Amino acid sequence: MKKCGFVALVGAPNAGKSTLLNRLTGAKVSIVSPKAQTTRARVLGILVRGEAQIIFVDTPGIFTPKRRLDQAMVETAWNEAAEANLLFLLLDAKTGLNSAFQQIVAQLSASGAKLALVLNKIDLVDRQKLLPLAHEAASLARFERVFMISAETGDGIEALLDYVVDTLPESPFLYPEDDLTDLPDRQLAAEIVREQIFLQTRDEVPYGATVETESFKEQKDGTIRIDAVIFVARAGHKAILIGLRGARIKEIGSRARRELERLLDTRVDLFLRVVERPGWDEEAARIRAAGLNLPRN
Repeated sequence: MKKCGFVALVGAPNAGKSTLLNRLTGAKVSIVSPKAQTTRARVLGILVRGEAQIIFVDTPGIFTPKRRLDQAMVETAWNEAAEANLLFLLLDAKTGLNSAFQQIVAQLSASGAKLALVLNKIDLVDRQKLLPLAHEAASLARFERVFMISAETGDGIEALLDYVVDTLPESPFLYPEDDLTDLPDRQLAAEIVREQIFLQTRDEVPYGATVETESFKEQKDGTIRIDAVIFVARAGHKAILIGLRGARIKEIGSRARRELERLLDTRVDLFLRVVERPGWDEEAARIRAAGLNLPRN
């Protein structure tokens, strides 16, 4: 008897959804950084566990949007939540019950969705504080289960997976058994470059930049040539990304190339250019290129 279904990971920015997705699938399918709002589009991570195929959906963090890009990100999160068989609402145990989390709980509770609470980052909190926090959070909605986990260390993951397998509906597999994600290689390349921008720059620069793959070509010798453009909102951002004598952009490219070689298992030649494009985060083409649908408003 085969089972299959979608499990959406939802929550406020920086709750650890991407780290959890990578931990659950055992592979890097979503980029990760210490900064909030790293994930912009939904990312699927596919895991076969016994006779069950679990399709985890990493969603953008839910926050109050300001830009058209932000609106598209938040709408994506809510849309994926509405279509999933099961929702895991992540709570950063270190941050606790802030207003952002409480607003998300209220909206999800009103939707009537099948909801489980996941307290993440328990390795960063005094154990004596976890039970009171879990009890208080669980009182906010009707949760099917409450889990305490650390996506970073793997603590509590097995119990979470067992619950998913028990809960999923009977269904044939929706993806080939050896698939890990549905992310195209072109988009993977852009995301890996964007991850390095988050890791190597500060303040508003990562949020003022987007990356698009212009070409992705497999060469006759089996190597891959990737040309990507980084759009930035301000001239100052461009200067920071390029760095003194091009040092910063070379380092971003070098680290992204090594990560892509590991993921693609072949030599990669990566070429980056930075283009100043004010207002890119309001452009329909840039939003679609990021893997998002245009917001309704």
